[in-house]
This record gives sequence, structure tokens and C-alpha cells, in this order.
Amino acid sequence: MTRELLPNVWHVSSCSANDAHCVEVALTAEAVGVRDAEDRSGGTLVLAPEVWSAFVDRLREGGHARS
Repeated sequence: MTRELLPNVWHVSSCSANDAHCVEVALTAEAVGVRDAEDRSGGTLVLAPEVWSAFVDRLREGGHARS
């Protein structure tokens, strides 16, 4: 998958604080893009929608460690 599959519309959670410690997400039927909201030129992680969905489900289940 490549970044060309992504729209030029990125979303940030309404729960995000203003301190820029968040990511932006772009969604299509073919791909999900994730990038650093503070360093947009730093690269984009492009995932299959089912991989993104599994990741989000795992986070909701508490499957992450906070540092």
C-alpha cells in the first residue's frame, strides 16, 4: 500500500489535547494513513483497514502500556 491511496483529508481526535502529542488519521476503503500531527513531513504509516481496526480494538481493550 502506498500513500497515494490516501485522501488529502486528515482527522485528529476531538479528545486530543493542544500539546501536539497526537496523530492524524486519513481513512479510505483501501487504506488507513497515520502520521505525527506535529511533524507531518516525517512519514506516513499506511495500513490495511482490517489491521487498523484490530489495532484500535486492542487499544480499547486496554492492550497497551503507558510509559
